Amino acid sequence: MKTRSFARRLFVFTLALIAAIVTIGIIRFTASPMLQEILLDADASFWPFTVQNIMWVALFIGFGELFLRWSAAADEQSQLKRGYLPTEDQMLDGDLLLKIRESIVSRRFGQEAFLPRMITRTIDQYRMSGKEDQAISVLNSSLELYMHEIDLRYSILRYLTWLIPSLGFIGTVMGIMFALQYAGIPANAEADDFLYQVTSRLGVAFTTTLVALVMSAVLVLIQSLVQSKEERALNEAGQYCLDNLILRLSGKSAGRA
Repeated sequence: MKTRSFARRLFVFTLALIAAIVTIGIIRFTASPMLQEILLDADASFWPFTVQNIMWVALFIGFGELFLRWSAAADEQSQLKRGYLPTEDQMLDGDLLLKIRESIVSRRFGQEAFLPRMITRTIDQYRMSGKEDQAISVLNSSLELYMHEIDLRYSILRYLTWLIPSLGFIGTVMGIMFALQYAGIPANAEADDFLYQVTSRLGVAFTTTLVALVMSAVLVLIQSLVQSKEERALNEAGQYCLDNLILRLSGKSAGRA
């Protein structure tokens, strides 16, 4: 499972990197010179290794992470349609619970998705104790742990939403530094276009922060939507367990292990 997850993440990361390079190339060859200067700092002597290009790469890596999280949320929501638990009005005794657990463990998502893990943990606790209140306690604890697990999955995205504005501020400081260095050369101070050269460098410096803030705002907006989808899937899984498992425990023939 971990190997498959790592391979998938590596594949998405590679696609995100390629998409970032393609986007930079499109802007470079199709946008106006002013837009190239704002979005790419295309006139920099060290292009393509500019702060703006690094920001674009970070943005698309963030998009790749969001795709992985959205895909995981869609998989979690699809678990509700797999019929792990009987939905008709019938009580669940020990034998039926054992059959349910065995059928879940044998499935592909039995050890991965939240819902099957939640069901097997609750069934195991009930079969050991035979008490509904302890089964409810395990269900609640599982929901809290899984909610924390979801939050941990967004650590890279939170870093990227911090990194992009930080890169923008770094680009602004570098632009101001280069402008002051240009202004500090006596030969440049006597040039006819001295004021234009200084102000143009300062303009690019400040637009770097503007572009970074816009990128970060877009990333945070999509992140909030995707995270709410994943949390909603977990809440629906908890409701499913409560309605079709906890409330239908027969209280007898628990089949203690």
